Amino acid sequence: MTGLIEQYSAVVCDLDGVVYRGPEAVEHAVAALTALTVPIVFATNNASRPPGEVAAHLTDLGLHVTGRDVATSSQAGAVALSGLLPAGATILAVGGIGVREALQHHGFTVVTPQQAREDPDVDVAGVLQGYGLSVTASDLAETAYAVTAGAVWVATNTDVTLPTHRGTAPGNGTLVTAVQLATGRDPLVVGKPHAPLYALCAQRLGREPAQVLAVGDRLDTDIAGAVAAGMDSVLVLTGVDSVTSLATAPPARRPTYLLQDLRALSESYVATEADEGWWVCGGERRRVVDGAWDVATTGSPIETARAGIAALHEALDRDRLDPDAVGRLVPEIDAWQ
Repeated sequence: MTGLIEQYSAVVCDLDGVVYRGPEAVEHAVAALTALTVPIVFATNNASRPPGEVAAHLTDLGLHVTGRDVATSSQAGAVALSGLLPAGATILAVGGIGVREALQHHGFTVVTPQQAREDPDVDVAGVLQGYGLSVTASDLAETAYAVTAGAVWVATNTDVTLPTHRGTAPGNGTLVTAVQLATGRDPLVVGKPHAPLYALCAQRLGREPAQVLAVGDRLDTDIAGAVAAGMDSVLVLTGVDSVTSLATAPPARRPTYLLQDLRALSESYVATEADEGWWVCGGERRRVVDGAWDVATTGSPIETARAGIAALHEALDRDRLDPDAVGRLVPEIDAWQ
């Protein structure tokens, strides 16, 4: 039997919740990724860290990675601006050092919010807004001034929250919203769940999106971004989203594959098939009848989850169940709660 990964020629892999959680590696992740024989690009919405810094973190965990193997939303933003503005144009860089370095790599003239405050007459043609711990209200004001004056506005991502070791902090999306409210304008967003970051990854890999498998732990960013980019996708159950959250996901947030962890990339994938009203995955055979589970045979926990998710999605799509009813049924198929 061939492994799932053998259907693809490359991988785009998310980081937090898939490869690591904070400073520590996710269990089995390093060994599983090292075993893959296809090229991998690691894609992150984190705009503040330069690729080399991310690569150093991955190397410390035991992977053999260079900055070339990391694609950030800052890089995707610089690519987008290079298609909209002439070479050497002046761009206001809002956020961490990763934002500035991405713009400089593409030959832009970069000004910081502080420099813009000191020289209000500087002609800002574009803005790249990303997250940074040191972003202030004054920085957001300079962003709003430039956007109102007609600068092309690109946001690296609009993640509302940012997980930290102390809990959940406001993410770049909250800062972008502040500028939206002040200006009445919307930015071009390049990070997940939008397609440009994944398109950059495919270009760097030298592959068409259909040849690339996207791996992530979040339905609203990783999986939605893959769907938007035309890539097949994997949801791994090592991070944010679960079988329970997948059960009520709309089609635009549904992965092609459901895996317990990254080891399953190298294993044969047992797919779910419809059979005369039943959903069958390996040893699991189940369906929904009159709002309740009907189970003929039971398989492994992951087979149960795959067959159950297929049954619930069918019932949702055909209006046989509402989300509340799905919520009552899904605990039986989620062994990872």
